[in-house]
Amino acid sequence: MTGPAVSPDAVSPAASVASADAAAPGRIAAAAFALLAEDGPGALSFRTVAARLGVAHATVQRRCGDLAGLLDLCADQLAAELPDIPPGSDWATATETRFRGLYAALTARPGLLALRGGRPWLGPRLLGKLVEPQLADSVAAGMTPEAAFVTYRQLYLLTLGSATFVDHRDPEGAVALTRTALAALDPAEFPLLTGHLAAVLPVTVDHEVYYAALRALIHAAEPPGA
Repeated sequence: MTGPAVSPDAVSPAASVASADAAAPGRIAAAAFALLAEDGPGALSFRTVAARLGVAHATVQRRCGDLAGLLDLCADQLAAELPDIPPGSDWATATETRFRGLYAALTARPGLLALRGGRPWLGPRLLGKLVEPQLADSVAAGMTPEAAFVTYRQLYLLTLGSATFVDHRDPEGAVALTRTALAALDPAEFPLLTGHLAAVLPVTVDHEVYYAALRALIHAAEPPGA
C-alpha cells in the first residue's frame, strides 16, 4: 500500500523558513552589491541575486516586487553603514559626520547609483537613520522646520551629485575619460580646459572638493545658536 502522492513542488515548512532567511533584506542587498561590484549594473536581476543566495528567483521577487523594489531595498540597506552620532555632538559636527558617511556609502556603489537614477531615497531605515535625526537636530539648534528641510535638501543634493557623476572606485579611469574628452576640444575655443589639464584632471576625482563644499554649506547654514 502506498501513501498519498506528494507534489514535487511541495515545500516543507522548515525549507520555507530557511528560504525566507536566505532571502532576508540584508542578504539580498549584500548579494546585489557583490554582483554590481563584480559584474556591473547589467548583471543585476532577480535570477542572478537568487542564484547567489541559493534560493528560487520567485523568493527574491516576492520580497521586492520588481526591479525598482530591489533597488529601493538595496538603497535602504545603506542605512546600516551610516555612522552613529555621539550624544552631545554640536550641530555642525553631527551634520558633517552624517553626510560624509552617506557620501562614503554612495561612492562605494556606483552601480547602484547608475541604476537608481533619479529615484528618491525614501526607505524607512534611511529616513530613520539620516533624515529624521538631521531634521530634529536642525530644529533643536534653532531652525524652523521649513529651514531645516531646505538645509537638508541642499546637503543631500550636494552629496548625491558629488557621488554620482564620477566612479570614485576607479579614479584612474575617470581621469582618463576626462582627458580623452578634453583632448577632443578645440584649444582656440576652450583655452582654459585644454591648456590647464594639470589643474583640471585631479579635481575631477578629489574627495576634498566635496568635503570642502560640504563644510562651506554647513557653515553658511549653521543656526546662530547651534
